[in-house]
Amino acid sequence: MAQQVQVSEEQARAVAEESRQSGWEKPSFAKELFLGRFPLELIHPFPAPSDVDEARTEAFLGKLREFLDSVDGSVIERDAQIPDDYVKGLAKLGCFGMKISSAYGGLNMSQVAYNRALMMVSTVHPSLGALLSAHQSIGVPEPLKLAGTSEQKQKFLPRCAAGAISAFLLTEPDVGSDPARLGSTATPVDDGRAYELEGVKLWTTNGVVAELLVVMARVPKSEGHRGGISAFVVEADAPGITVERRNKFMGLRGIENGVTRMHRVRVPAENLIGREGDGLRIALTTLNVGRLALPAMATGSAKWALKIAREWSCERVQWGKPIGKHQAVAEKISFIAATTYALDAVVELSGQMADEGRNDIRIEAALAKLWSSEMACVIADELMQIRGGRGYETADSLAARGERAAPVEQALRDLRINRIFEGSSEIMRLLIAREAVDAHLTAAGDLAKPDAAFRQKAAAAVGASSFYAKWLPKLAFGEGQRPTAYDEFGPLASHLRFVERSSRKLARNTFYGMARWQASLEQKQGFLGRIVDVGAELFAMAAVCVRAESQRAADPVVGKQAYELADVFCQQATLRVEALFHALWSNTDSSDVRLTNDVLKGRYTWLEHGIVDQSEGTGPWIADWEPGPSAQTNVARPIVTVPTSADAQ
Repeated sequence: MAQQVQVSEEQARAVAEESRQSGWEKPSFAKELFLGRFPLELIHPFPAPSDVDEARTEAFLGKLREFLDSVDGSVIERDAQIPDDYVKGLAKLGCFGMKISSAYGGLNMSQVAYNRALMMVSTVHPSLGALLSAHQSIGVPEPLKLAGTSEQKQKFLPRCAAGAISAFLLTEPDVGSDPARLGSTATPVDDGRAYELEGVKLWTTNGVVAELLVVMARVPKSEGHRGGISAFVVEADAPGITVERRNKFMGLRGIENGVTRMHRVRVPAENLIGREGDGLRIALTTLNVGRLALPAMATGSAKWALKIAREWSCERVQWGKPIGKHQAVAEKISFIAATTYALDAVVELSGQMADEGRNDIRIEAALAKLWSSEMACVIADELMQIRGGRGYETADSLAARGERAAPVEQALRDLRINRIFEGSSEIMRLLIAREAVDAHLTAAGDLAKPDAAFRQKAAAAVGASSFYAKWLPKLAFGEGQRPTAYDEFGPLASHLRFVERSSRKLARNTFYGMARWQASLEQKQGFLGRIVDVGAELFAMAAVCVRAESQRAADPVVGKQAYELADVFCQQATLRVEALFHALWSNTDSSDVRLTNDVLKGRYTWLEHGIVDQSEGTGPWIADWEPGPSAQTNVARPIVTVPTSADAQ
């Protein structure tokens, strides 16, 4: 294993801050929402694809659906592997090049079309969605699209479009959300003509079967080399690469995820993406749009849950009537239906905004990922409760008894990873909070720096006072207080007025937090998390209202139903927002921290007595991986063999 880099909290924060995309060249609806402004014009009218793009998308989805009718998700679940024929079929349709330009052999499809395809594919089995999204959303195609040279694009993108699977390698056994401690190295050799990679990567989705890898590694600073964490395109069968094992998980049983060791792996200098030290910035920028894949797949699962809940609740009779007629179950179905509509609205809006390119959507994409991954898990849990014992029973067992094999317990297992994938919910809240308070940190200057001297803080206070003197008065009154505001939205107008008022209330509370804790605010993760959760709910409320109005204008019948779904969702979301506002200042955060510190000191170990812990003695919590008998050296097992354009010639 490469030597672990030791860094302080301040150094880790500095690396994250340096890699963060700074500046706001384009407007951001969500950023304004956190600042107490409600720029409805940025999302209304609801953006829509052109008729030509919509027709092209539907034609592709029709072919995809026809192919998926021949795919059996239970086979993937049973064998814990995606059959070669399934992957070849997807490659033949062009699914591995959906987001790749037609100039490189791809389908050049929109983000909206890509999202809809992932939604459809993942309902057959989410491992298929993971395969495609890991390849295109964070694998080789997206980083090259953002920062690759024309030569790199010509060399690698046609292969990716044809079905050469790619993977993204960042996480290490001892490094997760703190990339400052990245241990893998890329040492310049041959007078700078190449780099030599050394290190171990963990949880490499697609890494077991990939032909191409995006590898993040640290280049040592030296004469002629600016150094820093950098991104490289690496051939997966390069000498020195070993896939040591394929990992097994609670869900996503078809995912090809492993541990990859690199030992003296030579990579040509022309395979460096961007400049040295740009690796994390490229990764974070890639995720700004790449994160939309997870909301799409979560929405597909929610739609399936709604279908199963509706059919089962009509058929299952208890105490003389269908269970859906009982209020306790009806509340769950209402939540599933209303929230599914909101999930669909959020993913469609975010996708359209990404396609249009008018707005900076880094916060919107992060909110969509955070909120959809959390809500989809709640939906799956409620579906299991509605199905009862049949929800907890596996699909195979149901089928063996002659009943319809609805894999509800599998859905719950498969969805759970979305709250961890591509940034855990906790990390996402901190990431979004950092963006949301950017204007405050800029205004506060040295006030927000823990190590600033008193004189610096005093000077900064003058500048901050000037900013807040202009900003705070604007939060006292807004459109949400006018009884006729947003009347064009009919019965949904009151919800938009609530969003506008809550946006200003959110900004005021953020200011109160800044004033109270100043430089210590970043340590108040409970407070910041609730601020973000309020913003996520408000974003979803705005999305459903705008989408429902768009649907009403296009089709009065569908629009009336959309209004009904949007209205109930907003009622439910309002209760959640009000509870979050209350919890900002009335909570157990301090008590939780004190109790946790005592737990970590071992003060309550007597409470653990009376159990048998079979995890004891099985090894360290974090292993220094050594190749085992299942290691694969020089990986050459791509599960799809499709000729590249070069082969075809």
